Amino acid sequence: MVLEENTSPGLSTREAEKRLKTYGLNQLENKKKTSIFKILLSQFNDFMVWVLIGATVISGLMGDTADAITILIIVIVNALLGFFQEFKTEKSLEALKDMAAPTCKVYRDGRIKVINSCFLTIGDVVILEAGDRIPGDGEFIESSLIVVDESLLTGESVGVNKEDKRGKNLGYMGTNVLKGKGLFRILEIGMKTEMGKIAYLLQNIEEEKSPLKEKLDSLGKVLVILCLAICAVVTVLGIIRGNEIGEMFLLGVSLAVAAIPEGLAAIVTVALALGVSRMLKKNALVRKLPAVETLGCTSVICSDKTGTLTQNKMTVKEVYINGKIQELEKVNLNSIKGISKLKEALIHCNDCTFDKGSKNFDKSIHGDPTEIALINMFFNNGKDLTSFTDGVKRIYDNPFDSTRKMMSVIVKKDDKESCFVKGAPEKILERCKYIYEDGIVKELTFMKKKSINDSLNIMSSRALRCLAAAYKEKDIKKNESIERDLIFIGFVGSIDPPRKEAHDAVLKCKLAGVKPVMITGDHKNTALAIAKSLNICKGADSVLTGEDIEKLTDRDLYEKVKVTSVFARVSPNHKLRIVKAFKKNGNIVAMTGDGVNDAPAIKEADIGISMGISGTDVTKEASSMILMDDNFNTIVEAVEEGRTIYDNIRKFIRYLLSCNLGEVLTMFLASLFMLPNPLTPIQILFVNLATDGLPAIALGVDPADSDIMRQMPREKKEGIFSRGLTEKILIRGTLIGLCTLLSFMVGRYFSMDLQTCRTIALSTLVLSQLFHVFECRSERHSIFQIKLFTNPYLVVAVLISIIMMCSVLYIPFLSGIFHTVPLGFNHWAIVLTFSSVIAFINSMYLYFKTR
Repeated sequence: MVLEENTSPGLSTREAEKRLKTYGLNQLENKKKTSIFKILLSQFNDFMVWVLIGATVISGLMGDTADAITILIIVIVNALLGFFQEFKTEKSLEALKDMAAPTCKVYRDGRIKVINSCFLTIGDVVILEAGDRIPGDGEFIESSLIVVDESLLTGESVGVNKEDKRGKNLGYMGTNVLKGKGLFRILEIGMKTEMGKIAYLLQNIEEEKSPLKEKLDSLGKVLVILCLAICAVVTVLGIIRGNEIGEMFLLGVSLAVAAIPEGLAAIVTVALALGVSRMLKKNALVRKLPAVETLGCTSVICSDKTGTLTQNKMTVKEVYINGKIQELEKVNLNSIKGISKLKEALIHCNDCTFDKGSKNFDKSIHGDPTEIALINMFFNNGKDLTSFTDGVKRIYDNPFDSTRKMMSVIVKKDDKESCFVKGAPEKILERCKYIYEDGIVKELTFMKKKSINDSLNIMSSRALRCLAAAYKEKDIKKNESIERDLIFIGFVGSIDPPRKEAHDAVLKCKLAGVKPVMITGDHKNTALAIAKSLNICKGADSVLTGEDIEKLTDRDLYEKVKVTSVFARVSPNHKLRIVKAFKKNGNIVAMTGDGVNDAPAIKEADIGISMGISGTDVTKEASSMILMDDNFNTIVEAVEEGRTIYDNIRKFIRYLLSCNLGEVLTMFLASLFMLPNPLTPIQILFVNLATDGLPAIALGVDPADSDIMRQMPREKKEGIFSRGLTEKILIRGTLIGLCTLLSFMVGRYFSMDLQTCRTIALSTLVLSQLFHVFECRSERHSIFQIKLFTNPYLVVAVLISIIMMCSVLYIPFLSGIFHTVPLGFNHWAIVLTFSSVIAFINSMYLYFKTR
């Protein structure tokens, strides 16, 4: 029967706030957070930085004070940039953890409220259902077939039954409700719970690392060794050439600091964290960072129908009763004979809550949209609903589960007990021996069953979701046997129209090489009608039912999923088999779910997605992403964001490694050909400061290529340097180095002094990298095809770098420190020629190739 909120137990808001002040928050003690000071200090905790600081101190003691102070300032500025990145990342991740914090349904002021579990206090009364995590220690004050998994505390894998008798119905924080539902009073919270006593076990769990970040950490170590070897060669060759040992040592260290991409792995974390924040704005909460990488590989999206592909706004359109289908718009419901029995069944066998105090009837009913639609079918005001339910008490219920596909209740009115059952029509029919027609109970014959099934197929083919009702008034036992020898009443058909954005999302999937798959517990015809309207499939040959799956071996199912796009009347166990079959075909599978029994399939999927609105705690815990709006379009946008983030990581890897290779080769080739050093130590560090920081970070927030969702999904095992990235880095890095060296040699050829030649080389190196950063925005399109201002952060970053470069050339104080001279028109002609020619040729090649 419909429950009334204002007759429920619990605390008032004022009393709850008072107790929160007394007892504190309901949370376990966390590991101490890293302080801001420690994050700042960690930026200097690097071997190369300490060597550079030591070298500059020695340089200062030897008399080169200005250079020493400037290098130290550059080191500090670099450290501050690193600190800002890490601090922002830490804050982003903390915010995401807060968003992912468990919630619970609690009675406050006699009404049900959804709150963060940490705000629960002693005396609160919580509503618990299958799939919920118990938020504190306490007792069940009402329970219906409650079974709890307490293996987290006891190690016992068998669920524990909780009886409705005081003293035998305790529950503990962190344990999961496997079955049933009930009311639970909080007796202990936080560190005083049984879980709190073993909290140290939870505090030592390490966060999952990004596989990509780990690979780049390993790559960084290899690059460090290579760079140090090259820098050592440059230093030794300089000493052999006659340069001072101190100068060459400082040059080698500066080159190593500039060349080693120490921030590569950190920028990956920043890019992932920023991407996750963007996803959150689109209602996709990523719980695990590695999931972002996998999202870009997704080739199959298995999605629930109700609420995900559809609006989850149910309206009853037709009713089958007395052997006929009646359209509600064309008939007076109350004039139908026997409708009162259907009304009793659908209203009393209903878990919605009704708030008597609300003035708006539509907003006063809370619960499952289908059950709300059943109430709205019969009532349009609270007075009539209250009058109908007054004096009726629910004394037993057997909650809905996905195996039985039904729920049943026993209600008592005027000392008379009645049992009402509602659920999937075919499942209800299996349990019925009689039928209620025209107010008379008759035997349910084979022909009548056939007629009911024919009507069911007709209504289902019109995309109506059908729900049947039955009852019994004799031989009522308070166990599962009450769902036998029932009297069939009829069924209703409600419609849940597709979401407006779902059609475009499905089309986007198909263009992106991603197969959209609908999985639903609904009737085959209902599922097919919705799937066809969304263009997920074209005909019945693309549909498999749970019954079909039962008959298939794993090998047969492996073949069948290749041509199947709709799975109807499936159970959570079928979902697990479907995921495994798609994975066996080499697909990267995203799977949605909300019920506790969906957790295994979600965990098995490459990307497990739980529902933020309807999902249970267990399902959310098993998932790697939560849909805050339960919307299919959000999944597609998350896949697009995953591809974008991965592309952006490739962009700044390409940029950083090409530029660093160019810097190393400039110095290495000069030493090899016994030329004077093209750059001084302080100039090398300036290049690192001006070009490596802000432009690389700006690439991390670059918008997606316009055709990113017209590309096929990448392979999950694909390396970050695949698809020609290694060649691009090697070729472009070599060209940057050669062009910088050639600009230096041209200056020498025209008998310019060494300081002017070095200024030309410095400017060429900086501008080459800044031109290259725009090339890195796309691997498929040229600079001419990418709109410049679609990434304003990059434009600003490049402008800042240019201003920094011009400052060290034209501000006398800075030019003295960085050993530069103001450049004239002829000098700039050399710089612009050598810095832009390669970018221009490459862009023209890409432009005509794509045209």
